[in-house]
Amino acid sequence: MREQPEQQAPPVQRLRVRYAKRGRLRFTSHRDFSRAFERALVRARIPMAYSSGYNPHPRISYAGASPTGAASEAEYLEIGLAETVEPARLAEELDRALPDGLDVLCVVEAAPGSLADRLEASRWQIDLPLPPDAVRAAAEAFLGRSSVTVERMTKKGLRSFDSRAAVLGLEVAAYDAGTRVTVLLRHAEPAVRPDDVLAGLRSVGPLEEGGAPLVTRLEQGPLDESAGTIGDPLFD
Repeated sequence: MREQPEQQAPPVQRLRVRYAKRGRLRFTSHRDFSRAFERALVRARIPMAYSSGYNPHPRISYAGASPTGAASEAEYLEIGLAETVEPARLAEELDRALPDGLDVLCVVEAAPGSLADRLEASRWQIDLPLPPDAVRAAAEAFLGRSSVTVERMTKKGLRSFDSRAAVLGLEVAAYDAGTRVTVLLRHAEPAVRPDDVLAGLRSVGPLEEGGAPLVTRLEQGPLDESAGTIGDPLFD
């Protein structure tokens, strides 16, 4: 008879972490980040709680990770600890253990409820090496449509979906030698990403391809749709 695995004790403390992906680290995939984060936990000697089963793993819950290639000022995760730790001290030690460009911004005690459920919308900044007038015309055409179908290759093959329905706001402004687009996206299924919005703009524009856009998530959290604002998922 196979021996049953040891049952691990439940976490005594849950903490929520806000972190940023900056500079060249925006090209870090979610898998690469999770590996770097787990190594940082070991280096910082964080007393992690572990799951039960034959292959125990640290209790980490990731929520709303940004796509590879996008920078972000608002990434979130939750960890379960085997001992009580002062959040501010953990933030300092964990930030020191992570590579430059993966930066811990805030650590707080976890509130009741699911962190993922509080991430209802994101605000993104997209810098394009294109003239503002052309982007503005494409944005007006895009917002004037009830739906804009785009395609994206997924793990299940090529998928078509509406990129317009998730867009709650879209602003265009001149920026340096190009254009800055700020877009407010509702989190939905299927998820609409900034590159899907760009594909939608190009389909109704059309826009020149130009150079690679620089995409940054500015915030994500609970949505106040009437005000067009996003709250702080760690405090609001």
